[in-house]
Amino acid sequence: MEAINEVHVAESGLVVVDVAAADDQTAFAFQTALAAMWAATSVERTTRDPGQPGVRLRCYLDMRQRLST
Repeated sequence: MEAINEVHVAESGLVVVDVAAADDQTAFAFQTALAAMWAATSVERTTRDPGQPGVRLRCYLDMRQRLST
């Protein structure tokens, strides 16, 4: 994965979430659960690291913007 950009964590409440999961379905389900609670970026694809098991996904969320449920 790319290095974390300073702007993504420039203030309290901004979070970078790196997810490692067995498959795409699990990774996207976790990202969807986060997005249901806080303002989060949408993710359209996962990545695979050669020689490593599973998939990876990165999303950004703003815990200052809690979504009403």
